[in-house]
Amino acid sequence: MESLNADYDAVLEQVKKDPNLIKRIAPATLGTEPENKDAVYPKATPEQLDAARKVLTEDSDRHTEDSMIPVWLARCSEPLQRVILFLSGGFLILVSFVCFAPAKQSNQGD
Repeated sequence: MESLNADYDAVLEQVKKDPNLIKRIAPATLGTEPENKDAVYPKATPEQLDAARKVLTEDSDRHTEDSMIPVWLARCSEPLQRVILFLSGGFLILVSFVCFAPAKQSNQGD
């Protein structure tokens, strides 16, 4: 019941902000004929909607805070990986100084 109340409160807030929202969502939620005959609205049964809601809630329950972090970022936060990344970054900086340093100009004219 609390979930339904929260859903209804959210819809009521949206209706207060946008009065045209009722005209747009009425064909999809109530099954009335749309004003725009070119628009396609889904015809879903309550059973289909319940099944979809269950799948979405199960999927969201499986995702935890840890799984929201990308794998490459989690791997970079391991201590050994951090040391390797630090050393390889330092090595790349040294290589860039050696290979891309400005060439020494010789004084041939003097």
